[in-house]
Amino acid sequence: MISLRSVSKRYGHQPPAVSDLSLEIEDGELCVLIGPSGSGKTTTLKMINRLIEPSSGDISIDGRNVLAIDATELRRSIGYVMQQGGLFPHQRVGTNVATVPRLLGWPKQKVSARVNELLELVGLDPSRYARRFPHELSGGERQRVGVARALGGDPPVLLMDEPFGAVDPITRKRLQEEFGALQRQLRKTVVFVTHDIEEAVALGTRIAILAPGGLLEQYGTPAEVLGRPASDFVTEFVGAERGLHRLGVTKVALDHLTEAPRFSPDDELSRVNAELFDLGFRFGVVTGKDGELVGWVERREESLDSETREVAAAMRPFGATVSLGASLEEALAAMLRNDDGFTAITDNSHVIGVLTPDDLHAALRRSLGQASKLHT
Repeated sequence: MISLRSVSKRYGHQPPAVSDLSLEIEDGELCVLIGPSGSGKTTTLKMINRLIEPSSGDISIDGRNVLAIDATELRRSIGYVMQQGGLFPHQRVGTNVATVPRLLGWPKQKVSARVNELLELVGLDPSRYARRFPHELSGGERQRVGVARALGGDPPVLLMDEPFGAVDPITRKRLQEEFGALQRQLRKTVVFVTHDIEEAVALGTRIAILAPGGLLEQYGTPAEVLGRPASDFVTEFVGAERGLHRLGVTKVALDHLTEAPRFSPDDELSRVNAELFDLGFRFGVVTGKDGELVGWVERREESLDSETREVAAAMRPFGATVSLGASLEEALAAMLRNDDGFTAITDNSHVIGVLTPDDLHAALRRSLGQASKLHT
């Protein structure tokens, strides 16, 4: 755990860079520090590993005051990633990644194995990349090496200062997704600085929104920050698009779904149509013998009394499906990719319900209530 208690930083008689900041970052969390220029994001990050000394207050990691730890020892126990990776330009990739293990005095064979392990972890083939120099890499590759180097000594804490800010939007999105997957695997305690609210809500477990002078305006989950802004400053900062951002941080859950009538491909179509009328549904889900999703059948307005065809003859495939636990943003994208007006939600190819536009809207409304309860 990282704990900041009433931490401030002042430079002479100037207004404070950080003012009375208190945060608790639990083990395995990714805490995003975000705010406008001059809000003390990077200053706060650097105070954690004592690249900048706080003027007042206490900072502790796992109960140990960082000021009571030798600064060199402290920094070797904390990974640090910055824009462009901060690599040593005159050293090869393998040597860069080996920096902390060598400083820790690891045996040569162990260091070499660790370098290979980390390069593979960040998606770089050691046989291709270990002997390259940083200038021979793309921006995205340099960032991957920067993350690998920060993980060199297997630190429990990672500090990341706008690590993906200097790459193009497509590469940045890919790096965010890759780092998110890596974080779910490694469960490091991460403090991540960004100026991009989309990046913050995509990656953060919790978000700390800072105002100029390092004043904490709100600290909460992405859903809380987007759903219940704590102040006018937060409302303006997250922007008018916060409702769209909430789609990306709200997961599809069982209580969001409509339980549509289910039929088998060999059911008689006229009977199915009559049942849909009786139930008030315009469609039904078609499943196989083991419950796997096969398609859907639409209610017909004309009489089918003389119809003897089976459902299979009129069945339509789903344009797209979404897995339980995906984001509402993914579900909405699936709806927009086809003209069905709903999407099937599956779990291991078995349909568990459907999500309609009304369901999606209701899910967002309920998430506001949940955010409110969590905030209080």
